[in-house]
Order: sequence, then C-alpha cells, then structure tokens
Amino acid sequence: MPEPRRLHDPTPEPRADHVGAGASAAAPDAKLSLRDVSHVFGSGAGAITAVEGIAIDIPVRSLVSVIGRSGCGKTTLFNIVAGLLRPTRGRVLLDGEDIGGRAGLVSYMLQKDLLLPWRTVVDNVVLGLELGGMRMAEARAHARPLMRRYGLGGFEDQYPAALSGGMRQRAALLRTLLCDRDVILLDEPFGALDAQTRFSMQEWLLALWQDFGRTIVLVTHDVDEAVFLSDEIVVLSPRPGRVRARLPVALPRPRARSIVTSAEFARTKERCLDLLFDADPAASPEPPGAR
Repeated sequence: MPEPRRLHDPTPEPRADHVGAGASAAAPDAKLSLRDVSHVFGSGAGAITAVEGIAIDIPVRSLVSVIGRSGCGKTTLFNIVAGLLRPTRGRVLLDGEDIGGRAGLVSYMLQKDLLLPWRTVVDNVVLGLELGGMRMAEARAHARPLMRRYGLGGFEDQYPAALSGGMRQRAALLRTLLCDRDVILLDEPFGALDAQTRFSMQEWLLALWQDFGRTIVLVTHDVDEAVFLSDEIVVLSPRPGRVRARLPVALPRPRARSIVTSAEFARTKERCLDLLFDADPAASPEPPGAR
C-alpha cells in the first residue's frame, strides 16, 4: 500500500490570459508539456481545425482542469496526449521526451466506467496490473487493501451490477491508478452522477490524488468542479480550441467542502464563466471526434 504523500501547497504566479506557442523545450518543473499542438480533421475545403497552437506546461503532482464550450476540442486534445491521435503539428512531452502517437504512457479514464460485467470488482480493478504481467493472485493481494482503504471494502467479490454509479466510478478510477502511470487523464469522470454523489466523488478524488502523488489532468464541463479540485484551470476558446487563459486557483489545500462558499471560490468561478461566455458564440457544426 502506498504511503500517503503530502503535496506542496501551491502558490502559483499569475499568468497572462493569452498564451502563445512558447519555446520548444519543456519547462524545468513540467511533468507534461504540450508544444504548439494543433490537429486538423479532413483536408482541402472540408478541413476543420479542432485545436490550434496549444501550449501548456503541467507541473509534476499538480491537478489541472481543462474547460471549454462544447466542440472546442477537449477530447481531441486528450486523445493526442494519450497517444491515440497524432497531432497534425506540435509535440507532446512527458518528462521532456516526445511521446506523440505513443499509446500506453499515460493513464486515461473516460466518462463511462467500462467495467467488464463478467469480472468481479477486484478483477476489474486489477486489469491493468494483469495486462502488465503481474500474476493474478499477486495483483488481487495488492488491490484488496486499497479497495478497503478507498471505500470498496466488502464489494471485492461482487460483480459490477451490484454497484451504484459512484461505486463503479471508484472502481474504475482505482483501476486507472493501479496502471501505475505518473500522468492520469480524466475525461468527465463524474459527469453522469447526481450532484450529491458527484461532490462526494470529488472529495474522494482529492484524497487519492494527495495519497498517490500523481499528475492529473481533468476535462470537465462543471466550473464548480474545476475550481474545487484544481491547482490551475486551462480555459479553451471555441473551435478551433486555443488556450484562452490559464487561471491559478488560489485556494488552500487540503480543501474542505465549506470552501465552495468562500469569496475566492466565487471570484474564480466568475472569472471562468466570463472567459467561457465572452468568447465568440459563432461556431461551425462539430466534426466527428472534435469534442
């Protein structure tokens, strides 16, 4: 079982609202860097640019949210970082190494839990360990204490049909963590949950993030979720998605639930909403995959 690691209390410097392509090298403290990343679907007169000139440095062990209006290219961007889609232009750097087009180097969790109904919950949780070559008995022995610690105790030998929506997402996220990648991409992981379960899961995610010390990048449509969870919020413009702003979240950690009523929380949320809805509302129809 991993020993809990206390992350530093971030005190980020303000950043300009508009960010250019920047230098080709990663920042010294960056775990993940995107350098002038663009992607075009199609060619000729029918070509549609999904994202353009994305430049982001994500520090090690930080939690960064990406928000933007529907069709701005958030999922396209995640598919590029995950190596499922090669960018038309630009580079993706992990620890300074170009990983463009190489899948399996970061963990990626989609909104749907994708639990396998014929496998028990523990066998779903250890799937990544099993695929990595660990013997099943060893993988189960490794996972069971973590399942008890993080709210899945007693459900290890049940099947996914016995779990609530929140419990299924716990199992899916624990499976993602056990893939043992330093960077985790979460694409709307709590979007299908009711408001109360969603907030409980956000608190649970913060506990896991603090204990495991991973670098997490989260796509969300929920501005409150982005403010509550993040060290920094990246706001994308309408398509083609560009970095419109990078907003440090100046809220102390660890974060109590009462922080959502604070003045600083409200100011950060208001700034996000202004950036989202001051953008040009005109947008062309969404191309396949450009979400």
